[in-house]
Amino acid sequence: MSELVLIPGQCTLADLEQIWREGLAVRLDDSARPAIIEAAARIAAAAQGEAPVYGVNTGFGKLASIKIRPEDTATLQRNLILSHCCGVGEPIEPETVRLIMALKLLSLGRGASGVRPEVVALLEGMLAKGVMPVIPAQGSVGASGDLAPLAHMAAVMLGESRALFQGQEMAGAAALAAAGLAPISLTAKEGLALINGTQVSTAFALTGLFDAFRLARNALVTSALATDAIMGSTAPFLDEVHQLRGHRGQIVAARAIRRLMEGSAIRESHLEGDLRVQDPYCIRCQPQVTGACIDLLTQAAHTLEIEANAATDNPLVLIDANLIVSGGNFHAEPVAFAADQIALAIAEIGAIGQRRIALMVDPTMNYDLPAFLTPAPGLNSGLMIAEVTSAALMSENKHLANPCSTDSTPTSANQEDHVSMAAHGARRLKRMNANLTHILGIEALCASAGVEFRAPLKTSAPLAAVIERLRQSVPPLDQDRFLAPDLEQAAELVRSGALLDALPEALLEEVRS
Repeated sequence: MSELVLIPGQCTLADLEQIWREGLAVRLDDSARPAIIEAAARIAAAAQGEAPVYGVNTGFGKLASIKIRPEDTATLQRNLILSHCCGVGEPIEPETVRLIMALKLLSLGRGASGVRPEVVALLEGMLAKGVMPVIPAQGSVGASGDLAPLAHMAAVMLGESRALFQGQEMAGAAALAAAGLAPISLTAKEGLALINGTQVSTAFALTGLFDAFRLARNALVTSALATDAIMGSTAPFLDEVHQLRGHRGQIVAARAIRRLMEGSAIRESHLEGDLRVQDPYCIRCQPQVTGACIDLLTQAAHTLEIEANAATDNPLVLIDANLIVSGGNFHAEPVAFAADQIALAIAEIGAIGQRRIALMVDPTMNYDLPAFLTPAPGLNSGLMIAEVTSAALMSENKHLANPCSTDSTPTSANQEDHVSMAAHGARRLKRMNANLTHILGIEALCASAGVEFRAPLKTSAPLAAVIERLRQSVPPLDQDRFLAPDLEQAAELVRSGALLDALPEALLEEVRS
């Protein structure tokens, strides 16, 4: 298995996406070790001292006023993990669990958590050997950290709970043994360091972000195809228009659409004599909408890259200041806001894409294409209900895009009286991206059919290559047939990036920028 060495505080989004998509093993750079050792020594000393230090020699949450004897430290940490294993729902996918564990390593590697190197080594060993804890997806409110799901991760490190190893689910102790690893006994604060933190919320948000960026790039391609299919104007995509406004995403989106359509004979055929003065907004305002979504995703990406490198447990060991400070870095408000931003972008990319689909199937609006893009309307319904499906998915995403970050509720006997709801705010992104994938797949089907109906006029070479790739998986709809497999195939081409890969390398890089 390939291994990625991470420097805490310097990990990039590209590193994290590679861990998630490629299943890489992860270990911390040796430069992190001195601070980890020093912070652990400070915690060990505090555990033996008389001064109360939250979670080290006291209880947790509302029970923080109860002093814990030094000889009970290990029991305190074990009890913390087991009592917090209260997750419910479907298990998180192993790929995302791997990302969660990598994020936890990065947080511990900042040298502010007070765990021993042995804890870090066990996490690294589990990642290297492929021991993936079974973590229920629900149970976190995104403050005091993602307590319940992270407790399920930590429990496997103690030889408890359940884990996957080589594709088989088994008891945590059995999974560790099969991988040649041994469970660990926790010392002062180590249990708290493992379950305090935003790593589950952040992992959900990152995976939503990675797929949303890929789908935004696909949307530039499908929208360019749709524009040519309905003989739309490229004048609104002129660079001068977008430079006058100045938003980077808008400028990039317009440039990509222009480049995708360069050399289209369809476009050349109606440069003069076209009685339509302006196209509908779903064509004319693509750069303004998709570009704004790209900017929103970029802003969220910046937040999440910072969060991925952050120390987010409590209390934190401030080595230089010689302090152990109880704070609130576990509050996932930045992640919750980022998740809400990503959700808005996903919903809007789908909303304008769905309007292009509706435009292409409507004989009163599609500039002489056959009704519902079938050569024999009436006898055949063509892509009529595919458009309805896209509308259903668009509407569902609109509902899911409602903010989660504003929905706080007090917990833990009002000690934790304002929470972020980041975990489920970020978890919904997977469902929203799945919906958007199908919307864009349907748009690709409709736009390809529309371009083909323009024969003998041809589209641009890049867009022709995209249609050719689509037709390798989905033949033209000459007459009605069982359509569900076509929709799934088109969605898979979007999901996998196969349509993007059909572009020439130089243009692909431009779309990715």
